[in-house]
Amino acid sequence: MGAGYTSPAMENLAAETVQVNFTLALKEGQMQASVEVPAGRVSVTELLPVLQSFTMRVVGEVTAHLEASGRHVSCRAGCGACCRQLVPLSIFEAEALGEWIRSLPAAQQQALAARFHAALLALRDKGILDRITLELWEEGSDASRQLVIDYQAAGVPCPFLVEESCSIHPIRPLICREYMVTSPPQFCVEPKSELVDGVRMPVQLSKALYQLGAKLENDPTGWVPLVYLFHWIKSDAAPGARISGPGPEVLRTIFAELED
Repeated sequence: MGAGYTSPAMENLAAETVQVNFTLALKEGQMQASVEVPAGRVSVTELLPVLQSFTMRVVGEVTAHLEASGRHVSCRAGCGACCRQLVPLSIFEAEALGEWIRSLPAAQQQALAARFHAALLALRDKGILDRITLELWEEGSDASRQLVIDYQAAGVPCPFLVEESCSIHPIRPLICREYMVTSPPQFCVEPKSELVDGVRMPVQLSKALYQLGAKLENDPTGWVPLVYLFHWIKSDAAPGARISGPGPEVLRTIFAELED
């Protein structure tokens, strides 16, 4: 579904750009990085393609390091085991996906809306839906952790999952890009499996966006469950515009969240 789509955010990248060099102070130590960003005024949402590209660079470096040590990422197209988890979607990514959905032909929008509605009904029937608003926002609580486990156990696939592959792979959320395992895929089916060997990412820009969203909305999370996307976009919210400025300035605002 995402193939061939060029959003206004992507078009901004074709304008004049500037290279930004910076140092990230992480728990693992310092990380030197260099990123090309639009020189003109952009919003956080319009900068998403830059964040996606940077994340894939980090993923590439992590993957190369794993392979050099004899480990291999087992995630492949056609394995949708992890696509039955509760996906936290930053409000900025929700805005971008909403923009993309509105660009689709009406019939395609209706088909997607039906898939999201079916997912919500399935979660309701399995007793998950009415627990999300009651427990999810207490981040770190036993109730929220159990909800995450029960959500995956319900086996309801992401509405964007088609034939066990992500239909929006080019524009998928950052959290989906950051999630990788080196253990056999079949272990991912069991929510509480201790056999799942997840890959630790040194930089998680998804968390930076959650934190920015939380500050912007005075909300404890700064994200919405992806399965609620169609309900969220009906609000016509445009959170990205509330954090805007020259490309380098907005980029530093985002990366500053990684050092908090």
